[in-house]
Amino acid sequence: MHMYCYQCQETGEKTGCRYHGACGKTDETANLQDLLIHVLKGIAVCAEAAPSGRPVDRDAGLCIARSLYATITNTNFDPDRFVTMIREGLQIRNRLRDRHRPSLPPSLHDMVTWDETDVWRLRQKSMTVDIRNTPSEDVRSLRELTTYALKGISAYVVHAAVNDFYDDTLLGAVIRLLAAIAREEDESALGDLAIEAGRVMIDAMALLDRANTAVYGQPEAVPVPLGTRTRPGILVTGHDLKDLVELLEQTAGTGLDVYTHSEMWAAHYYPALRRHAHLVGNYGNAWWMQDFEFASFNGPILVTSNCIVPVQDAYRHRIFTTGAAGYPGIPHIPDAPAGQAKDFGALIRLAHRCPPPQPIEQGRVVGGFTHGFVSAHLDRVLNAVRTGKIRRFVVMGGCDGRDPRRQYFTDLARSLPPEVVILTAGCAKYRYIKLPLGDIAGLPRVLDAGQCNDCYSLVRIALALQAALGIDDVNDLPIDFELAWYDQKAIGIILSLLKLGFRKVRMGPTLPLFLQTGAGRRFMDRYGLGCTC
Repeated sequence: MHMYCYQCQETGEKTGCRYHGACGKTDETANLQDLLIHVLKGIAVCAEAAPSGRPVDRDAGLCIARSLYATITNTNFDPDRFVTMIREGLQIRNRLRDRHRPSLPPSLHDMVTWDETDVWRLRQKSMTVDIRNTPSEDVRSLRELTTYALKGISAYVVHAAVNDFYDDTLLGAVIRLLAAIAREEDESALGDLAIEAGRVMIDAMALLDRANTAVYGQPEAVPVPLGTRTRPGILVTGHDLKDLVELLEQTAGTGLDVYTHSEMWAAHYYPALRRHAHLVGNYGNAWWMQDFEFASFNGPILVTSNCIVPVQDAYRHRIFTTGAAGYPGIPHIPDAPAGQAKDFGALIRLAHRCPPPQPIEQGRVVGGFTHGFVSAHLDRVLNAVRTGKIRRFVVMGGCDGRDPRRQYFTDLARSLPPEVVILTAGCAKYRYIKLPLGDIAGLPRVLDAGQCNDCYSLVRIALALQAALGIDDVNDLPIDFELAWYDQKAIGIILSLLKLGFRKVRMGPTLPLFLQTGAGRRFMDRYGLGCTC
């Protein structure tokens, strides 16, 4: 059976992706991802069968999180890596199944019993399991809604874990949700599971926020340079700040500069990263422009997480992956033993042989307006609200992408009255953050909190405004939500807003295919979720 996938915004709007993904993944890779999720559900079912009061199996929880993360759109295209993950997952599942067999039902599902190590048979099996095995479109729709939220949750769990921040309660919630959607078929119950995933997403974002601020300091509002210097450089994209820190430490005093790309922009807001003088600025724009920007950069590129697109010949010899990211034929920097740093020597040696980056723009853009900054300046913000200098806030966070209909977010930013402030996080900011939109009360009209996970800051800001203004219902706040989605992290963030009680949240630029069912539309109507389309 050929692949079937409809998890991202660029999916064929009416049919989903078959034979080849719009993201660039092959039929083989897509099938292996489906088989991996099949195995992960088996792990969750077996882990959930543990006797009451037993601690959460952290190995199982982290295996699920790391594996789900690898299946996020544009994260990993390497089929061999998925074969390895499937084998590791089967080992963990079998251990849990044997340990908790008395608590499992007599008749076990294939996700619990199937086992194989032979590569050929494993690949054959991968062609028999995908979301179409759920015959009801309504059940499939809501199951996938929660599955995609769990992928986003898993990304944040993994980013926190690299800095030794864990929450076993959070891992347990991921396990329970994954096990529940494997068996639940009732529409109402499945909708409740999706909203529960929104709560878990809030916990995941809070965990990562604690990890990042504890290790790298409180983000500060600072200007981020957009130009280039004359020394050779290394470009770092993705989300994993620890990878960037380790690279900066290994390149100190070498005569090399380091630049950020796409969501790694937010690294400039953290004091622990900014102390490295050779972290010189941000090069380029959102992830989908890497085809052109990686070519003009001239030096090595390190992809620490999503997003990576099909690699072009112009920079194929200069690109490396690490962490969850992967691409066939591209060198992968492996994880280091506990307590040690990854070895980025290959990038450093290559960088010394490369010319400096070609400049593509100049100037500076201020960012770093996280909940900590806004809380410290809340009186100034509240005064601007009360005096009418700020009339409304528009949250325009989320993911960018290639769809030309995303011009909507640029046009909206340009059309907003001068008394409206834009709150943003994620690479959707590239649609408007460089526009000359002016200031209000000494603050830029676009307040960037950082990466997609920093949508947590936008939630915290909204709740702080609610408390300070004495407003009972969050929907009476002067805040509108116009959220761009592309991959599955944005889906989890949207569900977190619904969990908090926000209604009239709009997502775009198109409605997800997995919500274009009767059950999907009923879910949207129930929670006031709309579309910019």
